[in-house]
Amino acid sequence: MKLLRNGFVTGPIIGALWLFILATTVSVVMSFATGNAYRPTLFFSLILGGALSMGAIMPLARAPIVGVVMAVGLAIIGLVGGQVGAPIVTNQGAGLQAVVNGLLGFIFGYSTAMIFAGIPRGSLTRHEMEEAWIRFLTGFGYIFFTAIVLIPFYVMVMTSLKSQSALLQNPLDFSIELDKGWALFRSYHELFRDFNFGTYMWTSFYVSVLTVIITLAFSIPGAYAVARLQFRGRAAFSRSILLIYMVPMIVLALPIYIAFSITGLRNTIIGIVLIYPVTTIPVALYMLQGYFRGLPAEVEEAGLMDGLNRLQVIWKITLPLALPALASVSLYVFMIAWNEFLLAFMLLDDPSIFTLTRGVAMLNSSEIPREHLMAGAVIATIPVMVLFLGLEKFMTKGLTAGSVKG
Repeated sequence: MKLLRNGFVTGPIIGALWLFILATTVSVVMSFATGNAYRPTLFFSLILGGALSMGAIMPLARAPIVGVVMAVGLAIIGLVGGQVGAPIVTNQGAGLQAVVNGLLGFIFGYSTAMIFAGIPRGSLTRHEMEEAWIRFLTGFGYIFFTAIVLIPFYVMVMTSLKSQSALLQNPLDFSIELDKGWALFRSYHELFRDFNFGTYMWTSFYVSVLTVIITLAFSIPGAYAVARLQFRGRAAFSRSILLIYMVPMIVLALPIYIAFSITGLRNTIIGIVLIYPVTTIPVALYMLQGYFRGLPAEVEEAGLMDGLNRLQVIWKITLPLALPALASVSLYVFMIAWNEFLLAFMLLDDPSIFTLTRGVAMLNSSEIPREHLMAGAVIATIPVMVLFLGLEKFMTKGLTAGSVKG
């Protein structure tokens, strides 16, 4: 610990690890973008990163200036060193090697200067040492979690744009074939033309909307009762709202299948609309009752004194104040219904009433090209992703509202 408090030691360690992380990141990005094999040179990256960060000299210059200097230096190394003396190894020649190294150098110089900003070169206090390591770990966290989120989605999208012959030739080539023009989207066109995906999307949409309406119709009065009214068993009911989630849905699958088969609800949209709210009402109750408890009871009492009955108070006072929570719950329930697969797979056999997730599962066949399956997955993912990003502020506000009582 005492050794790490020396800026001349901490700087090279962080610099060595940081350059290797960046070299690995650039290698992965270039491999996915071009379809060619890129890999970082472990030894050279560690040595060069440590040497460039020796004594934590980065604070002596502004981050953009350091980035430009590093870019020029690594570009020259890539140009004259080829595959021998560069932190990125490629088979594309010295020219592209210089470009890649220059990009890596600018990112490394700029980000390292930011990591070491305000950190002295000599002896470090515990706070200064922790600050440098926290900045390093924060940068690594951003890269790591961005990678695990974006890489699967990138692979899914790129595979959906590939032709069957290209996938057979090189299944790991995820580069874009721009020369094909609109033919890149052939898989999507065939899904809507030959596999009825337009109907599947519409079915999933109105089933999800109906699920939201039914869920709110039951969860709003239930949550309000738990939050405001006094009745026997109120505390026990409040604590047991989420008990249904202690039982895995796969355990309930067979009883649900038998019951729906006996009643004739299997293989019907009505059956799906009836069973989906069973999985969403408990979580909606839990979210809304916490929000209702956070609303000032005095406002509702004033409404009651003005002559409003309880239902009018809920409709005219409570619900307008609870709009952020209602938007959050609606979005959450919609996403659950849109992405639900197990019940749809178990209860629906007629392709004419498939939901979107059930239609995507149908594409998982050796007779259907893999790019069609990936295109179906993209079609199922994009709408709910756009909806979530567009309403994220309501989602965040609704989830945090009511968590602190004033």
